[in-house]
Amino acid sequence: MGNKIQFIDRLRLGFAVSVAKSVTFIVRSLRLGAASVLPGSIARRIEPRILELLSQQVKNGVILIAGTNGKTTTALLLCTILERKGYRVTHNSTGANLENGLMTALLESTNLLGTLNTDYAILEVDENIVPRVLKPLQPRIILCLNLFRDQLDRYGEVDTISKRWTKVISTLPAETVVIPNADDPTLSNLGQQLPQRVLFFGLNEPANYLEAIPHAVDSIYCPKCGHSLDYKGVYLSHLGDFTCPKCGFTKSKPTLESSEWSQILVGLYNKYNTLAAATAAIELGVDEATIRDTINNFQAAFGRAEDLVINGKRVRILLSKNPVGTNETIRVVTQSTDKTTLLVLNDRTPDGTDVSWIWDVDTEKLVERGGTLVVSGDRVYDMALRLRYSQKYPESSINLIVEEDLRQAIATALEHTPDNETLHILPTYSAMLEVREVLTGRKIL
Repeated sequence: MGNKIQFIDRLRLGFAVSVAKSVTFIVRSLRLGAASVLPGSIARRIEPRILELLSQQVKNGVILIAGTNGKTTTALLLCTILERKGYRVTHNSTGANLENGLMTALLESTNLLGTLNTDYAILEVDENIVPRVLKPLQPRIILCLNLFRDQLDRYGEVDTISKRWTKVISTLPAETVVIPNADDPTLSNLGQQLPQRVLFFGLNEPANYLEAIPHAVDSIYCPKCGHSLDYKGVYLSHLGDFTCPKCGFTKSKPTLESSEWSQILVGLYNKYNTLAAATAAIELGVDEATIRDTINNFQAAFGRAEDLVINGKRVRILLSKNPVGTNETIRVVTQSTDKTTLLVLNDRTPDGTDVSWIWDVDTEKLVERGGTLVVSGDRVYDMALRLRYSQKYPESSINLIVEEDLRQAIATALEHTPDNETLHILPTYSAMLEVREVLTGRKIL
């Protein structure tokens, strides 16, 4: 934290920063994009140690947020809490969470000489690159949100990722604070193995148990001995209250009592995000009054339970990029009285090219409630087929509309949405950006 940089490193860093800022200016001036990745890529070619040299200058330390779901919401909430206390915070708010994106975010806060003037750096990091960035970043706090199957064509199974995390995190300094999800067996086990100081977050609210373990479940076996876990109940996917009847492994005790913390964002998954951010903020010395007030007035990040008003009608965008996340957004939709939903399925690189995950989603619950379902996206017919197979009876009262053109699909969905109801849109990541561009007339990235 705040280490001095050698003179020769300062020269190389200053040159790399100057070039990166020039690239940023050109890209944005020509409206070629938000320049959230390219500047970092170029700067790293000039100075390969740029991530380390920049992170060393963060005065109060780097906070790394990793996991499959919830990174952006958790990071934005924690960032907002710290900014309300007057801290200067650097955050990769565009969602660019690979190495070049992290570098670009840090570069944004530097001057032309490469001096970084910020109190905290909150960096949301893709789960697969965590082992590569821990050493140069030397984070003060690591938030481990969850591990679900996500883009299997790129990443593989969750146990492989957790083993990599455990191996690398255990080599960090003893003063590093690790905050894993107690309700995730894999991460609860990770925290129990680490030599560093570990705090846990999780739920203790049996009233919110699911009726049954959903299809999209990843880790119901003991990470220590491999035996099937006994669950008192699950909150979502494999997150819940568990013990192993064979070796005695059990859920770690959360630092905060979840029932004492309210949330303003919809969905139980956002309760986890709220608790993760609150646990980290308390560890950083922020008073509870500020944390609670921020939570109660917080607005969702773009596309994450974001509410818009379009042509006088309410629209809610619920990012749905993997089985667990989509099951949770479906739960939000089915708990409402609104009867029009737009699902947009893409298979581009940010989404993962393998869309077979939609067959692990409990779309039956969406179909059972009836109403109008509009589908669109690059893989519109895959989604339409999944919904048709979700119909238990041919006479199910579902109005399924297939529309290849996204702009027309949005218009059709809005037409079918009564003035007193909300249109729920469930898009994958790249689809979410396209939806927002259509709805708001501007791009995010």
